[in-house]
Order: sequence, then structure tokens, then C-alpha cells
Amino acid sequence: MTRKQPTEAEVKAALEVIFARDSQVYQDRGFMRRIGFGKRPALINIDLANAWTREGNPFTCDGMDVIIPGVQKLLAASRARGIPIVYTSTAYKVPDGANSDAGLWGKKIPTEVLLEGSPDTAIDDRIAPLPNEQVIIKKRASAFHGTYLSSFLKAHNVDTVIVTGVTMAGCVRHTVEDAIAEGFRPIVVRECVGDRVWGVTEWNLFDIDAKFGDVEKLDTVLDYLHRIENEPR
Repeated sequence: MTRKQPTEAEVKAALEVIFARDSQVYQDRGFMRRIGFGKRPALINIDLANAWTREGNPFTCDGMDVIIPGVQKLLAASRARGIPIVYTSTAYKVPDGANSDAGLWGKKIPTEVLLEGSPDTAIDDRIAPLPNEQVIIKKRASAFHGTYLSSFLKAHNVDTVIVTGVTMAGCVRHTVEDAIAEGFRPIVVRECVGDRVWGVTEWNLFDIDAKFGDVEKLDTVLDYLHRIENEPR
């Protein structure tokens, strides 16, 4: 007898029950405290390049019909307030071989399709960066690892990083973990992150909210951005 596979709605309902129970466990033990918004935010868009946002690539992620419009709203609000905006893409000049800049990661994932300078690693033109906005090419999962991101944020007196992008289980998660380690308040925008597997997104949102940063709804983050002072950094 063939066992019927659960639908996405059934999986979502089951996870909501599990996470509600697990949230109580964490809260009873003193976890899931709020780190809160600071006074000087930056918007960081993780790997929203064509390899992840468009169909037909090994790295293609789900949910772009929600993520892209949400990021567009965040960009508009951030630009109106003059806050720093950073994009990342993961790309390699030499994706394999003895001189690979992918390192051991290339033995786990198909880095050969992420060629630096290729259309696949360019930021999706629906959320294209302005000429004065930062685009950081990274080689590892975290936007902080081996890049100038931390020093850039500190130079602009940033205390809060609003994080969007993909993948939730990889580059977004590791960026959030490094952000709090570097002394920044990580705020993950629930509607603006995703992955290739829906359940992975939900689990990591739950776990990050418990231990590494605050997961907030898009409307909450937009309200915060609309209320902060517009001043040069």
C-alpha cells in the first residue's frame, strides 16, 4: 500500500503545533528573549542573485513571489531614510581544481555554476542595487566571513542589521549568527527569507528567533524604518 505524502498545508499545520510547544519549552528555560531594534539600521540582502531567484538553476529557491515584493518595499523605505544598503552574492573565479577559491565547499555544493561576473551571480534586476549601494562578493556562507562587511557597518555606526534573502538554512543563518557575534542586532524579516525546502525555512526561523536574533514581520520592520530619523551616517 502506497503511503500518501502530506501536503504543504498539512506539514505547515503540524510544524505550527510543534513550534508552539517547543517555544514554550524555550521560554520556560529563559530563551526567546527579544534583542530589539537599535537606532542605526542597515539592510542586508543575502544572495538575491539570479542563481537563487530565477528558475532553472541548482540553487533556485522557492517563494520569490513573496520575497521579491517584500524586499522592494524594504529598499524603498531604507532609501527614503538614507540607511546603508548591502547586497551579497556568492561567486568564484576558480570554482574547482587546485587553485579553487571555493575551498572545500566545492566538494559539497555545485560551486561550478557560480562564476564571478556571470549573469547567474548578478543581483536580480527586480531589486537592483543603486550605484552607491554595496555589493559584496563572498566565498563562504556568512556575509561576514572574509569580507569587509563588519568594518563597513561599524564605520557607519550601524547597530542593527535587517536581514533578507536566501538560503535560510545556510547563508542567512550564518550571517545572523556572525552578526550577533560581531555586536549587531539581527532582525530577520519573516516574509523576505527562503530556501529550497519549505520546512527548512520554518525550522531555522524558529531556531534563530530562539537564540540568535529577532524574527519580525515585514510590516513591523517597515513601521520601524518609517519611524527612524533620516540622517547621514
